[in-house]
Amino acid sequence: MKTLTQQVDDNVYIDRVVGTLSAAFAALATLLAALGLYGVLAYSVTQRTREIGVRVALGANATAILRLVLEELALMTIIGGAIGAAAAYGIGRGAASLLYQISGHDPLVMIAAAGLLALVALAAGSVPAYRAARIDPVRALRAE
Repeated sequence: MKTLTQQVDDNVYIDRVVGTLSAAFAALATLLAALGLYGVLAYSVTQRTREIGVRVALGANATAILRLVLEELALMTIIGGAIGAAAAYGIGRGAASLLYQISGHDPLVMIAAAGLLALVALAAGSVPAYRAARIDPVRALRAE
């Protein structure tokens, strides 16, 4: 004998575990994407230190350098977002037969996910962009 609450909890236990694991893996994937973006952008800024130093020596201000790095970040984010949206749409269409009364491609969810990932990309790219804006031109030109 079980109460109705216990019976409902037993029936949805597996669904809750799968949902919790999916959310945890999604958070981990987002963290890994942010770390990857940070690494690529930091490496790019390091490789372009001399160029950025020349720009600063010729009169570019910190805002122009920030814009330069953030434009590169935006390009990477847009390309990755387009590839990800196409893949998500295709997988959603393929998984539609597995879902009961749920669409495999919800535009609101896609827009919310894209917005969240854009914020994560901005947060990941802000440190290298700030670091690039503070490059000392004399040190950058002397560096090998």
